[in-house]
Amino acid sequence: MSAPIVEMKNVKKTYRQGKIDVQALRGLDLQVQPGEFVAICGPSGSGKTTALNLIGALDKPTSGSITVEGKELSAMSRRQLSQMRRDRIGFVFQAYNLIPVLTAFENAEAVMALQGGSASERKQTVMKLLEEVGLKGMENRRPHELSGGQQQRVAIARAIASGPAVVLADEPTANVDSETAEKLLDIMVKLNRDHGVTFIFSTHDPRVMEHARRIVSLVDGVVQSDETKA
Repeated sequence: MSAPIVEMKNVKKTYRQGKIDVQALRGLDLQVQPGEFVAICGPSGSGKTTALNLIGALDKPTSGSITVEGKELSAMSRRQLSQMRRDRIGFVFQAYNLIPVLTAFENAEAVMALQGGSASERKQTVMKLLEEVGLKGMENRRPHELSGGQQQRVAIARAIASGPAVVLADEPTANVDSETAEKLLDIMVKLNRDHGVTFIFSTHDPRVMEHARRIVSLVDGVVQSDETKA
């Protein structure tokens, strides 16, 4: 078996809420292999979004070890973490997080533009991805001219365009209807298969769990079950 693309060892995360310490993670152990399509599920407050935020270096654990592509996040400088988020980790958020004044094309290109590279290469990559996610001909529309599902497709294209090793999707189907959710999941399954990108979801949506090939269930910040489908 190849080295895990993500590894969490005995990860704990405690938040201070008023005068109370809240333990979001209580010693989480998790390994994700390259190319997996994993759903981290559990009830509200189980720690699934916290886990994604820690893997994505958007937050730091109270204790424990997290590595992405063999690199220990706690040993990296702020600049190195920023570069890791830019180059190796794609993000798909529940609220889309598109820039309102930019077109679909410009939003999808945003991370690539930060990476540099030629404008022609960026255009070729982004236009191909927008077509793959079903937005051909909509590249000049701004977010307010797109439906929620279309905005999430732009977010998926943006997450993939930069060539990340892993995409973290936090409740990506939460704000769309059932039909749109199915289409979005089909798109992500295809991107996972065609581009070899690892996907890790946080979700309580049964539709996501149906599409996932592995389901990790959290309860009170620890793994309750970990099942890989045949």
